Amino acid sequence: MDGIKKETKIDHQLSKEEKASLKSRLTSMQYFVTQENGTEPPFQNEYDQHFEEGIYVDIVSGEPLFASCDKFDAGCGWPAFSRPIEAEEITEHDDLSYGYHRTEVRSRNADSHLGHLFNDGPKELGGMRYCINSAALRFIPKAEMEKEGYGRYLSLLDKKS
Repeated sequence: MDGIKKETKIDHQLSKEEKASLKSRLTSMQYFVTQENGTEPPFQNEYDQHFEEGIYVDIVSGEPLFASCDKFDAGCGWPAFSRPIEAEEITEHDDLSYGYHRTEVRSRNADSHLGHLFNDGPKELGGMRYCINSAALRFIPKAEMEKEGYGRYLSLLDKKS
């Protein structure tokens, strides 16, 4: 919404080989969510109630998406964040499925379906709620961020600690 580029959805076609590769390294739920625009069941996912310090990256590409310091319990059954680490790593798209208008969010590089953006988040955190499927994410604990190549994001967590 603010500062994030709203785009018309581009059909991101994968080759048969790319699809096969993704299917072999992702779980069926991860593939369903990220590649088929699916939604995992609420309250039955890995990160809804996960509050360890670290960052969340795209399960497909590893691009950094969200920090634990921006995560909150929205009570919706999915991980909720007030903002992405870097706004330019998220794209927004109109979603008119199910008979109403929503804003879909996707990762820029991998074009993974992540979830949806709503304007009902805590006002003190900016008022936005990124409702994200756990299956679209991989968590990198703070203690492993340097080793995994995400050391430049450690200062985000230090500022909010």
